[in-house]
Amino acid sequence: MPSPAGTVTPGLASFLSSLKSNPVETSIESLVSLLRRRQIRGSRSCAIATAHLLRTVLQNIRVTDVTKLIDRVHQIGQRLAEAQPKELAVGNIIRRILGLIRDEAEEDRDREAGGYGDIGIGSRNATSIARADGQSGPTEKRSLLAPNTSTNAPAITSLFSLLPSKGVSPLSTPGTQTPGGDSPVAAPLSSTPNTTQDLRAEVVEGVQEIIDELSQADDQIAGYALDHIHSGEFVIAYTGSMTVQRFILKAAAKRKFTVIHPRPFSDDHRPRKLAGNPNAGLDDEENFERFLKSLTVAGVTVVMVPFSAVFALMSRTSKVILDPHIVLADGSLVAPAGAKTIAQAARMHQTPVIVLSGVYKLSPVYPSDVRTLIEIGDPSSVVGYDQGSFLEKIDIKNPLFDHVPADLVDLYITNLGGHAPSYLYRIVADHYRNEDIHLMDSDME
Repeated sequence: MPSPAGTVTPGLASFLSSLKSNPVETSIESLVSLLRRRQIRGSRSCAIATAHLLRTVLQNIRVTDVTKLIDRVHQIGQRLAEAQPKELAVGNIIRRILGLIRDEAEEDRDREAGGYGDIGIGSRNATSIARADGQSGPTEKRSLLAPNTSTNAPAITSLFSLLPSKGVSPLSTPGTQTPGGDSPVAAPLSSTPNTTQDLRAEVVEGVQEIIDELSQADDQIAGYALDHIHSGEFVIAYTGSMTVQRFILKAAAKRKFTVIHPRPFSDDHRPRKLAGNPNAGLDDEENFERFLKSLTVAGVTVVMVPFSAVFALMSRTSKVILDPHIVLADGSLVAPAGAKTIAQAARMHQTPVIVLSGVYKLSPVYPSDVRTLIEIGDPSSVVGYDQGSFLEKIDIKNPLFDHVPADLVDLYITNLGGHAPSYLYRIVADHYRNEDIHLMDSDME
């Protein structure tokens, strides 16, 4: 009889367990294969797999130059992103890790160039140097003015030395531009073997924080549920993802309300099985049963209605809750098929649309061509192959996602709080560096 280990289904769990025993290159090839075969799918699963892989790479890499370290991570990121371009969460994690490396390298460089890191001021943006003993005394002042600005303006004092930071000037954010130039600040990065070893340890610690963020994002989002769901309301929850489930359960712990769950129905009046749930590794029917059971046990009234009845019920609905596959830089989102129709019906009835999304789903990519973001599923889930004469006359496409414009969304709730769609660009700028936005060549087109 074969051993249980030989019958493990390829997926996220088996990949994470293999990282401890497999070589780094084998793990990279394994993840590339799993992404191409869609055995790991969904933003959360792809983000977790990417973060764990990069942590293993950084722990085992042997380089003595920061530039080579960045190039190595960038090359791995390109391979993973090209393996499955529609999973933008992979690129998001790669960009955040590249930003971690650049930030840590710049802080180490600033500390080596005069010890400015001890008082929390970067060397290239430092305005003054406070004495180590805390006493007043002469200070060295550096101009923050552009080259064409008059030097008669009053110089900035050492007030910034009172601000707690880690070697980064309060006047700069990741990817900011120089006062007199048009390109992002990208000073040459170099280090000795000892500093590279310390930097790698700091970056590994930062990657672990990203992994912890991925595991805590749903609970943090659920913490805002009581601010948005009230007693006696009718709430439409289109997807049964874990994020939506925990959000509703958090509110149900203290309030009574009704959840309306639209479902696609076939001609025999049974829920139609989709080609795959992009938000979970489970089968669509199993995922729905888990969602329904958890809410019922918590005392939540769940009403399952056909998708065609959404418009008629929207006038009784208090709000719509959506869970995106990815959120784009302009505030729009890619969500499971049917989300756009529901959002349009909500806009017609002036019903607020709330989107629950972890920060790891926020992508700096702009939707220049929306069609490249839409995954097409198996058409047999719509029309069976037994209807041969019918299939010969038509071309069937089964899109798994919809692109929902930003003007159909009223509020985004992330693990950082609630934000308007027009404010997402600021969150994107805080988490990604300009140098890392174009991860693939196709991003520059």
